[in-house]
Amino acid sequence: MAERVQKFVIVEGKEDDKDKANAPALSLVQGLGFGLIFGFLLQKGGVAKYDILLGALLFTDATVVKVMLTAVIVGMVGIFSMYALGLVKLHVKPTRYAANLIGGLLFGVGFALFGYCPGTGGAALGQGNYDVIAGIVGLMAGSFLFAEASRSLEKKFMKLGYRGMITFPDLLKVRLYPFIFVVVPILILALWGVEKIGK
Repeated sequence: MAERVQKFVIVEGKEDDKDKANAPALSLVQGLGFGLIFGFLLQKGGVAKYDILLGALLFTDATVVKVMLTAVIVGMVGIFSMYALGLVKLHVKPTRYAANLIGGLLFGVGFALFGYCPGTGGAALGQGNYDVIAGIVGLMAGSFLFAEASRSLEKKFMKLGYRGMITFPDLLKVRLYPFIFVVVPILILALWGVEKIGK
């Protein structure tokens, strides 16, 4: 596990006090900017529409699959290219089987009942779908309750099935960049196939 962590941890240089003081404000501005761009792209991609999302859940519409495959391809190439150039740091979240399984099930149930996921819900509100407000209020309430309970959950539950910071290359015991060079063309072929089948 130490080797895995070492791969993704970069020691930061010293920051002066001014940089530390400005960091929270800068993070909020960056978050707002990227959030607006993300919402705009979701809306333009058509995945902020209830019928499109429902079609994804019922396997009658491939729009969401195409958008997500495109995002994975662009994200994989972009993030790991920037990582190779030393422009970004990777923060791999630990795998926790119990938490991941229950969190995934809760997300799926919420998605099915609400008709939106958190990102598409925000984009839907931005395009004037006011039916999403109740779900966003519920999402905020759930986030608050989780934050309040997180310390207790960490002690009693979150360690169940803890596997540490693992990635697909770790599981397959292959090096990171050869893995990317193989997987990206496969994903592009899958995207092409979904596009052809969709027509």
